[in-house]
Amino acid sequence: MPVWQALTEELADTGLTIVAVALESRGLDAALPYIEAANPTYPCLVDRQHVVAELFGMVNVPTAVWINEEGRIVRPPEPAGTNDAFRKMDPATGRLAAEDRQALRDERQRYLDGVRDWARRGDESPWALDEAVVRSRLARPRGEHELARVHFRLGEHLWELGHGDRAQAHFAQAVRLHPESWAYRRQALDLEQQGKSMGREYWEAVTALGDRHYYPPIIAPES
Repeated sequence: MPVWQALTEELADTGLTIVAVALESRGLDAALPYIEAANPTYPCLVDRQHVVAELFGMVNVPTAVWINEEGRIVRPPEPAGTNDAFRKMDPATGRLAAEDRQALRDERQRYLDGVRDWARRGDESPWALDEAVVRSRLARPRGEHELARVHFRLGEHLWELGHGDRAQAHFAQAVRLHPESWAYRRQALDLEQQGKSMGREYWEAVTALGDRHYYPPIIAPES
């Protein structure tokens, strides 16, 4: 969050508005400490049912969507300035080699520079995509994904009622039907036990990807 607050202040004269959305089935009480610690001046919302993720086809965090002042998407969901270098992290210590930390910093800087360029130049920025390109990059809903959404919602409802085991059965179905959704997977792990979303099962699933991406590469304009 500090990086988005800094960008909000830097680009205040452009009219750029950053809106943060926490996908958090535990609700405001779980998200509020992080929001208060960051003390942002931009809007921060808490999405208990992952509605925003479903509407925009988001499957991971951090993910960003760029929307212009006319309400048109100019960049569809993509990693918000991060990449797969984090996968080299030692799960036990959280440490990364210096070159991997630098790779993450470089990717974030490149992405933030893109936001700056778009905020100041609008549709003239090469980072702003035309409607046809946006449509081509948007994920198309599939039947199994809709069924996954139903299972996830049922799981949330059962969890709220205190039926944890029954909830986890539906979460497992949601993950099976939509394995690309790390948002479903991590939320299910966290609802099973707080903190588990970055635990052993999570890292085993990340490792099982092999040479497949966790974060798809951000497609930047050619320099």
